[in-house]
Amino acid sequence: MSIPRFLRLPLLAVLAIPFLSLSSLRAAEPAPAKKAVRMLFVTQSGGFKHGSVTRKPYQLAPAERAMTELGATSGLFRVDCTQDAFADFTKENLQNYDLVMFYTTGGRDKLKISDEALDYFFNEWLKQKGHGFIGAHSAADTYAEYQPYWDMIGGSFNGHPWNAGDKVTITVHDTQHPISKPWGGEFEIQDEIYQFKNWQPEKVRVLMSLNMAKTALKKPYHVPIAWCKEYGNGKVFHMSLGHNEAVWANPLYLDSMLGGIKWILGLESGDATPNPDVSQAQEAKAKADFEAAQSK
Repeated sequence: MSIPRFLRLPLLAVLAIPFLSLSSLRAAEPAPAKKAVRMLFVTQSGGFKHGSVTRKPYQLAPAERAMTELGATSGLFRVDCTQDAFADFTKENLQNYDLVMFYTTGGRDKLKISDEALDYFFNEWLKQKGHGFIGAHSAADTYAEYQPYWDMIGGSFNGHPWNAGDKVTITVHDTQHPISKPWGGEFEIQDEIYQFKNWQPEKVRVLMSLNMAKTALKKPYHVPIAWCKEYGNGKVFHMSLGHNEAVWANPLYLDSMLGGIKWILGLESGDATPNPDVSQAQEAKAKADFEAAQSK
């Protein structure tokens, strides 16, 4: 018996249908069909394999289950999960989707997406209104040396001095954006935190950053946690939290993901104006916090 490539959570619904007379049936106008929003969630690991995207036999991985259930409970979107990017991230298949989400690792030699599919994704698919890309945690550790990819996201992985067992404090810069609003002004979380290279503050809106003053390990540079940007008429956001499986069960994290999806789809408004001044200020603050810690 073959196992289907996509693992989907079935959505069961019971419909209560009231009695209608024959005349009312004849007079009724059929409601226009509403296009279902679909997400392609790629969780292939071509490098380090995170527990959050590790499947047990015949089960979705924790991140896959969280996003599939979020789509079902919100009634907003349906998720198809794949760990075979070469087979499923194709020009033909992308035309079935509104959203693409990556929780991936590996270079082009590992996630062997075709040039045709990548060209279509960057230059046509993602630039369409209502389309968007979501990068979760290690999406920035994917195609790290391939400029069109990291230019699309806004930066690429450059190590994680803050490990999975560390508690860190995160500062929220935009408390009104649907992605960052659920978190309030500041919060503490236990998770692995990435730092970035190829960082492009002039192209992104930083929504959240590591608070260096309130985090045990100090480094003299800005560490963004979440950001968003426009890409043609499409939208992109990246959330570097999500290493630990527990994060995918955190209601605030899921509210943040749902807010980002609503923002991409135009259901909620959020400013995507680049704010390089925030990165500049956070860079100066991190250096000051680092120097203060070193002088003690």
